[in-house]
Amino acid sequence: MDETEIAWRPSEMMRQDANWSHFIRHCGLEDYAALAAQASAEPEWYWRALADWLGFRFRRAPDQMLDLGPGLHHPGWCLGGTTNLVDTAVLATSERTPDRDAIIWEGEGGEERRLTYAALEQEARALATGLQGLGLGAGDVVGFYLPMLPDTAVAFMACAWIGCITLPLFSGFGADAVAQRLAHSGARAVITTDATRRRGQTVTMKPVVDTALRDNADVRHVVVLRQHGAAVPMQAPRDVFWHELTAAAGAAPPIRELPAEHPILLMYTSGTTGLPKGTVHTHAGLGIKISQDVRLTLDLKPGDRMLWPTDFGWFGGTVTILGCLLAGATLVIPEGAPTFPDPGRMWRLIERHRITQFGTAPTLARMLRREAEALLDRHDLSSLRAIPSSGEAWDRETWLWVMRRIGGGRVPILNFSGGTEMCAIVASNILFPQKPGSFNGPVPGTGGDIVGPDGASLPPGEIGELVMREACIGTTRGLWRDEQRYLDSYWGQIPNLWVQGDLASRDAEGFWYLHGRSDDTMKIAGKRIGPTEIEEAMLLAGGVTEVAAVGVPDAVTGQAVVCVVVAAPGQPADAAQGRALADAVATAMGRAFRPKRVIFVPDLPKTRSMKVMRRVVRAALTGLSAGDLSSLVNPEVVQELARHAAADGNSDR
Repeated sequence: MDETEIAWRPSEMMRQDANWSHFIRHCGLEDYAALAAQASAEPEWYWRALADWLGFRFRRAPDQMLDLGPGLHHPGWCLGGTTNLVDTAVLATSERTPDRDAIIWEGEGGEERRLTYAALEQEARALATGLQGLGLGAGDVVGFYLPMLPDTAVAFMACAWIGCITLPLFSGFGADAVAQRLAHSGARAVITTDATRRRGQTVTMKPVVDTALRDNADVRHVVVLRQHGAAVPMQAPRDVFWHELTAAAGAAPPIRELPAEHPILLMYTSGTTGLPKGTVHTHAGLGIKISQDVRLTLDLKPGDRMLWPTDFGWFGGTVTILGCLLAGATLVIPEGAPTFPDPGRMWRLIERHRITQFGTAPTLARMLRREAEALLDRHDLSSLRAIPSSGEAWDRETWLWVMRRIGGGRVPILNFSGGTEMCAIVASNILFPQKPGSFNGPVPGTGGDIVGPDGASLPPGEIGELVMREACIGTTRGLWRDEQRYLDSYWGQIPNLWVQGDLASRDAEGFWYLHGRSDDTMKIAGKRIGPTEIEEAMLLAGGVTEVAAVGVPDAVTGQAVVCVVVAAPGQPADAAQGRALADAVATAMGRAFRPKRVIFVPDLPKTRSMKVMRRVVRAALTGLSAGDLSSLVNPEVVQELARHAAADGNSDR
């Protein structure tokens, strides 16, 4: 191991107290390597041992945890078992520590709401009673057009209580995106709110649902939460206010015992082409895998407090809400944007609520960094134990800044790669040292690997596809109403390997690294390269806070690099600066990778979870279709990019 590259290492006390260590001792094994080896050799043993250590509550224990007879595409899980995720996510903590906060919500104006585990159980029971009174039950899809609220967790658990399937919808969607997903899912009901606040503005949400349902005959009920008191139209008998529904409810139904593989979540994920894909997750699959991810890979413990800006419309919302509940922890939810009403909001929340896990992503970290230096020293961040990170590849400079300035050099950055379709594949954990931007290899039970086009493992230094070789309990059970697309999307590229679409590599010491999405890969003059290296070279040059590098057609080299950048405050955004940045990339990477153009924009296209959508950048610059754009939080950026694409050579830097 190159000791000069190690940026963080765990203390012996931290290693011994890590949840991974407790689980390894529970299994009677010597170390992490032994656990990983036995998980691959005996997957039936592993998933049963994991469910047991996690305290996952089956009503009837499965006769068999895993049946590979049907093949890796559709393995059988938890055969003969019954459960309801509410038992583990709510009752387990409500029974032990009923007064512990499950959710703390803070509005943009500083107002605060707290929901204890006992109150969560009580409110979920009341809403479940009301929903059942509307005729909803097992297998019915219920759309959630809600921001992150304590009530969102209540509604999620209420639907699970009676066996309904939750369909999260991004709270920033327009009517067309909502309509598309409701129609495709066959949803029977929608839960929404009168309004939400975004950057000081009250934004109504119920009218969006009304527009989305104009041509929908399947949705029979709309439940409306009175959140901000905004006047909204109500259409009887379809529409009912949440508080009226629960007040009129009769006797509460018992928590419904369901087959362990009963669906609980229908989550759509955008694709580069075609309609969004509806991934399907089950009570046991979602519960056990998210528990593994947050309790083991993120080391979340009972009583911990997590802050991670996200939206329930993305899988990050499910992970944070359900993950905290399954761990007996507390989720702190900030309304609106991370930097509103002021850029010090996140640091203030960490200090005030004694946050132990602060979730971020490289793009969010770069955004926070713009104005953080003068603010960080004013706040006590000593409560932090871990900084989870997901979604993108890190650049070295930003990773080191997060490690040193937010974590004080003592807090690990728990970098993991996953997706809506399968939770996490690989993750850092607090048992091993870290290099900047690295992972520590595959999570047991996934068979994570880095392979070439033929499916063979690649040697150190080579970039390949990040795959799973083994059946993982968190993987989607298919795509909603589209079996062939499921097989083509994830199993059709390399036989018998799950291909997620992420590029990765490992070094000679065994550290793993992400390099972006495989559909973001560029081939310049025959040389294959991911965007991260080019972006990192430009960020290191200084003067910019964000970069998106994409490949565009070129008559000479096949593809040429174009970089779309956001200038740092007070820095120039002119032709001279563009040339300087391009020269910096050429110096670092070689002249073959010198950007043909450097385009300055006020922002990059991002999802609510702060992922930069390079395919949108590439499509806007080339005039091609970008696929589904409903996940964008700043669609106006697309027009800005298109304007540059239409411009003449004056855009060249």
